[in-house]
Amino acid sequence: MFEGLSDKLDRAFKVLKGHGHITEINVAETLKDVRKALLDADVSFKIAKLFTDQVKEKALGQNVLTAVSPGQLMVKIVHDELAELMGGQKSDLVLKGDAAVILIAGLQGSGKTTFSAKLAHYLKTKKGKRPLLVACDVYRPAAIEQLKVLGAQIGVEVFFEDGSAEPVKIARHAISHARDNGCNVIVIDTAGRLAIDEEMMDEIANIKMTVNPQETLFVVDSMTGQDAVNTAKAFNDRLDFDGVVLTKLDGDTRGGAALSIKSVVNKPIKFVGLGEKMDAIDLFYPERMADRILGMGDIVSLVEKAQEQFNEEEAQKLQKKIARNQFDFNDFLSQIKQIKKMGNVKDLLGMIPGMGKAIRNLEIDDNSFKGIEAIIHSMTPEERVNPAVLNGSRRKRIAQGSGTTIQEVNQLIKQFDDTRKMMKMVTANKGKNMSQMMRNMKRSN
Repeated sequence: MFEGLSDKLDRAFKVLKGHGHITEINVAETLKDVRKALLDADVSFKIAKLFTDQVKEKALGQNVLTAVSPGQLMVKIVHDELAELMGGQKSDLVLKGDAAVILIAGLQGSGKTTFSAKLAHYLKTKKGKRPLLVACDVYRPAAIEQLKVLGAQIGVEVFFEDGSAEPVKIARHAISHARDNGCNVIVIDTAGRLAIDEEMMDEIANIKMTVNPQETLFVVDSMTGQDAVNTAKAFNDRLDFDGVVLTKLDGDTRGGAALSIKSVVNKPIKFVGLGEKMDAIDLFYPERMADRILGMGDIVSLVEKAQEQFNEEEAQKLQKKIARNQFDFNDFLSQIKQIKKMGNVKDLLGMIPGMGKAIRNLEIDDNSFKGIEAIIHSMTPEERVNPAVLNGSRRKRIAQGSGTTIQEVNQLIKQFDDTRKMMKMVTANKGKNMSQMMRNMKRSN
C-alpha cells in the first residue's frame, strides 16, 4: 500500500539533508520531486500543484528550531497537508432511529457486495447492531447468491425476492421486513454499473428517494486511481452521497484515489477495505494514513487491533505464568492464534514505525506460522507444558510428525526459550519499576 509513493517522498526529503535552513531554492527542488511523486501516484496535476503550493507557503519563512532539521520540518508540513488532503478528521457513520438505512452504490467490480457484508459484520460485532442485508442487484448473475453466502458466514439475515426485477420494490419491502423483525440497520446492496449509465443512475436515484437512507456510501476500487475519482464525481453529482469507501487498498495501488477523492467531491472517505476476510475493514483515519505514507508506521491502529483480540483477564493470567516461569507451548500457540486474528502479518508489521522499509521487499504471508503450529501440534500434552523433556528422540519424532526437519524443531525450541527468558526479564523489571514507583510515592507523602 503506497510503497512507490513512500519511496519517492523519502528520496525527495533527502534533498534537504545537510542544509542548515530552508530556502526558496532547496524547497523548490524538494517540492518538484514531491509533485512528481504525487503525479506518479495518479494524483491529478491540478491537485498535486495545489498541494505543493500550500506546502511551499507553509515552509518558507518558518524558523527551524535547533532540535529540528529542515528535512524534519518539511516531513511534518507534508504530513499535515497529506492528512488535510485526505479529509483531516475521521468521519463516522451517522445512524439514528429504529431502522437506519445505508445505501451502497458504485461501479461493477468495485467490491460493493463484499463490502456490504463486511459493513454488516462491523455493525454487528463492533457496534452491537442487528443488521439486515438487502439484495437489490437483480442483474448480475449470482449476485444474490453471493450475498446469501456471505450473510450466512457472518450470521446476518439477507432479504431477497426471487423472481422480482424491481429493486425499488425490493428495497421498500425490505424496510418493512426489518421493522417487523427487529433489525435496526438496513444495508442495501445495489447493482453495479459498467459505466455512467443513465437508466441505471435513474434506478439508484429512485431507490434513494424511496428509502431515504441516512448514509449513502460510494464504493470505489482504489486500484483504478484517477478514473475512480472521475467516476465518484459523476455519481456524486447525481446521488449526493455521504461518504466514500476505498476497496482493495491492500493491492498494488498507487494511492491516487485516496489522495484525490476528498478534494474532488468534498465528501469524506469513511472506510477502507484491506482484504477478502469479513473483518478486513477499517475506519479511515487521514492522519494515520499520512503516517503510513511517510513511513512513520501506525502504532495506534496496531494497539487497537491488539486490544480487540487480547482479553485483559487472560493477559493477567499469562503475566502471572511468565513471572513464575510457567509460560509453555500452549501459551505460545495461543498467542500465535491471537496475532493471526489481528489481520495480514505483513500489514501488521508495517504499522510498527521504521519497519515498513525493512520488510518492503520481503514475502510475508499468512502461512508464515504454519510450520510453527505443525511442530507444536505434534508435541504431546506433557511436552507442551514441560519443554524441558524434549530430548533428541522426542525432537526427531516431532519433526517426522510435523513434516519439518530436526533443525527447524531445534530452532523453534531455542526461539521459545529465548522468548520465555525475555518475557520473564521484562515482567521482573516491570515489577521492580512498579515497586520503586510505590516507594517514591510513599516518600513524597
